[in-house]
Amino acid sequence: MIPTMPLLAYQIIVLFSLLVFAGILLFNLFELSRLPDLSGDSSFLPKVSILVPARNEEAGIEACVQSLLGQNYPSYELIVLDDGSSDATLDILRRIEASAGEASAGARLRVVQGKPLPEGWHGKAWACQQLGDIAEGELLLFTDADTLHEPDALRRAVEALRQSGADMLTLTPYQEMQGFWEKLVIPLVYFILMCYLPLRLVRTSSKTAFCSAIGQFMLFRRGAYRRIGGHGAVRADIVEDVWLCKAVKQAGCNVAVFNGIDAVSCRMYRTPGDIIRGFSKNLFAGLGYHTAGLFALVALTLAFHVFPYGFLAAALLQAEFSLPLFFMPLFQAVLAIICRLLIALRFRQPVAYAILHPFSQLVLAAIALNSFAIARFGKGPQWKGRTYRFNG
Repeated sequence: MIPTMPLLAYQIIVLFSLLVFAGILLFNLFELSRLPDLSGDSSFLPKVSILVPARNEEAGIEACVQSLLGQNYPSYELIVLDDGSSDATLDILRRIEASAGEASAGARLRVVQGKPLPEGWHGKAWACQQLGDIAEGELLLFTDADTLHEPDALRRAVEALRQSGADMLTLTPYQEMQGFWEKLVIPLVYFILMCYLPLRLVRTSSKTAFCSAIGQFMLFRRGAYRRIGGHGAVRADIVEDVWLCKAVKQAGCNVAVFNGIDAVSCRMYRTPGDIIRGFSKNLFAGLGYHTAGLFALVALTLAFHVFPYGFLAAALLQAEFSLPLFFMPLFQAVLAIICRLLIALRFRQPVAYAILHPFSQLVLAAIALNSFAIARFGKGPQWKGRTYRFNG
């Protein structure tokens, strides 16, 4: 049996850590501004190239493209690159291109077919690099093929870029979730972002340790994008969005993060299998393939968000009831759920699922271990017909 005093010290450390995370969250809730409303005419209306890489996106590509064609912005082009799709994605794009070509607004759409994937490149980075090479806009917006954009999304994002003075702007889109596993796991993306990373330092610090980017919406000034060498800077990185943020900072440029839940939405994954494959592809890679970092993540996830429930049960079952050993894990569990509830309210996530927070963290730990196993001992993570091999 673990001695009482060491166990109590452990409980104090966990509670203190959770209080720090809660403090970061409260600070971030204040720091993360929504996109500005358009209260008048702006003189900053440069031409924007909206760039969409698409591979096997037949389920959502039409809705995405139509939402982008409906932007109330005076000067933009929309280029969609089909990255070797094996489904009906290209056929859908060609049909939209043909019908949209008859209308003045739709004439902005151009569909191109991607070139074969070169050695040393990951698929999305190569598709985006091709798009960036042919873009004509002063600003470059990279957005995913499973996103939906409100008519004023582009105009508000451009104004936010102007007001912030940033060279790169990214949004936190509204994450559409329908199934049980989506509602259980996907909210953890924003939980990790809001509780562990001080967002002000993304904007004010030049240190690459403070980086955040969501590939569903990334707006660049053309000069900054060219300065880092475009997506060539992250050609071998699976989690290319965060590494782009690092490259931008290393080039001496600025990054801004805005709350975009009322401007852009996305259904990230649609099935439990997609959730496992998607998170497994990104988790170990997002930690730079550092084994110690991944196991530290798993250990801390369990210590902060799962073990308190075990200690709470143990305290209740002890012959000699101990108030400290009961209330300490109780405070830990309640604090974590309160943080989850605050995030759910801010980002319009299912509030009821906050109660299942320890279960979602347990699933996250399992996916992290799976991410490690398939990279180290398997063929590598697979996504949309491609295998991403680990060469470490």
